[in-house]
Amino acid sequence: MVKINPYRPGAGLMPMYIAGRDEDIKSVEEMFEALKLNIPMQSLIFSGLRGVGKTVLINKLQTIAEDKDIFCRHIEVEERNDFISQLAECSQAFLRKVSTKERFKHLVQKPLDAIKSLVISFNPNESTFSVSLQEKELYMSNNLTQSLTEVFTTIGETAYKSEIPICFFVDEIQYMKQNELGALIAALHRTNQLGYPVMIIGAGLPKIYKMLSNEKSYSERLFLYKEIGSLSYEQSKKAIEEPVRQLNVTYSEDAIEKIVAVTKGYPFFIQQLCQIIYKRTDETTIRAEHVEKCIGEFFDRLDTGFFRSRYERCAESDKKFIFAMVRCGELPCTISNVAKNLHKNVNSISTTRAQLINKGIIYPVRYKELDFTVPEFSGYIKRLDEYRQWSETV
Repeated sequence: MVKINPYRPGAGLMPMYIAGRDEDIKSVEEMFEALKLNIPMQSLIFSGLRGVGKTVLINKLQTIAEDKDIFCRHIEVEERNDFISQLAECSQAFLRKVSTKERFKHLVQKPLDAIKSLVISFNPNESTFSVSLQEKELYMSNNLTQSLTEVFTTIGETAYKSEIPICFFVDEIQYMKQNELGALIAALHRTNQLGYPVMIIGAGLPKIYKMLSNEKSYSERLFLYKEIGSLSYEQSKKAIEEPVRQLNVTYSEDAIEKIVAVTKGYPFFIQQLCQIIYKRTDETTIRAEHVEKCIGEFFDRLDTGFFRSRYERCAESDKKFIFAMVRCGELPCTISNVAKNLHKNVNSISTTRAQLINKGIIYPVRYKELDFTVPEFSGYIKRLDEYRQWSETV
């Protein structure tokens, strides 16, 4: 007989119970109600480390928005994917929805032309639109901000007149190219000024605050920012207990304390450890000794999957930079201490620092201070033979 396991560790997999995010969900639901009344709302950005549940949260919010008949699309930004083409496809999908309503068909042509201009100008490999050379000259533009603003304002006008509000859910914003981010902010800003019901709910690593503020000074007024962190003890307790409640399984208090201590309250870590515990334990009450027996396998899984997948993206110079950060002891650490541990000057390691930030491995915490975007990553590094060998040579 197959034993049903209610814990679901994974990249953005929806857990059986979302702990600690009730307040965020409620406040966004209220924003959706306003959007349904054709009232433009500030867009929202969730930031946090890997494994805190940002993707899970925005997926949950998208489900709620769809239930309220808000037009939604999910965009995951990746280094190898073109954001502009994804956004164009989402906008076209909105127009298809509008065109199914006979009395709104006349609203489609203007935004369709704007989308066509955006795609033809900034995605040369796109074959969505077949146009003649003469038409291509007509649609061509060299200004991404202007083209994207035209798309947003025209679909916004259509959303307003058809009473179909729009919410784009954009994950991994930190991978957006700077010119795309700047154009997106400007386009959204103008759309809001015109009073159209279009909003964005985004998620990304902590570096996105600096990216947004560097690009446009008014981005601080355009977006609401919410930092998503690890769960409190009581929130962690619910994340542990609620999934197995219907299966008549309970945890002793000392077992819960042990799980919270090991996972530090990070949702992904809780799901991963509890999945192993539940699989390895046949008793209806899970105690501290059951947890203890699973800790080794828990770290093995993190080391071979969650941690290693990030580490393997690093070049040799990146790895030495990471080793030097761990050598500092307490994190966050200053870049001057990293340079000291590498026996180099600060200027000579600035390129490596920038590469690691772009790869989403580290982020600037405060002025000239750095930390890892992955919780407990320093512990993983300390377990590596490569790190121990490096430590002996410096």
